Amino acid sequence: MILPAAWSSLPFFTESWAEIRSRLEGGNWLPGPERVFAALALTPPEKVRVVLLGQDPYPTPGHANGLAFSVTPGTPLPRSLNNIYKEMSSDIGATPANGDLGHWARQGVLLLNTALSVPPGAAGGHAKWGWDRLAREAVTHAQSLRPLAFILWGGHAQKALADLPRDCDHVIASAHPSPLSARKGFFGSHPFSRVNDWLAAQGEPVIDWAGLSPNLPQG
Repeated sequence: MILPAAWSSLPFFTESWAEIRSRLEGGNWLPGPERVFAALALTPPEKVRVVLLGQDPYPTPGHANGLAFSVTPGTPLPRSLNNIYKEMSSDIGATPANGDLGHWARQGVLLLNTALSVPPGAAGGHAKWGWDRLAREAVTHAQSLRPLAFILWGGHAQKALADLPRDCDHVIASAHPSPLSARKGFFGSHPFSRVNDWLAAQGEPVIDWAGLSPNLPQG
């Protein structure tokens, strides 16, 4: 498990990581050592412009790729992600070609889960291991560099980052895209156009949410 160098100064890595790593070693967990820090690796602090917080990786083997809400290419869209794409289609008229959201991360959308590991078939199985400290520290560090847009879907995300957004930040809080709650305020919330309107007002490039531009950053 290679630590993301750009984030290695966070206190989490000197004070909490060793214990979590020891619990992971030798075990069967997702998304696995090569992808556990994918969100931080793809979006270094100086690139973060939008924070989109999830809960934990998908517990089905082969689905999670280390980015919140994202799945490996070729994986059928999970129900929440399918609803996200329905809202995106309604909001901006286009959606990505598959469920891999890596192109969001490379444009500055920090797709971080509050827990970065999960046992196969056991959603929330590592939720109380102390991972949540990393999410708050990462967001606080990114805030020290620029104003941020926050997309907070559901009570879990809103509680996890409670009191962090500042007056200079832009917060979009709504119901979660889960089938259980999407019709209670997620559908019709227009998060994608609202974030882009705010970024444009800041003089920042907008996010190509659908991945249609041939000039998207790669890697």
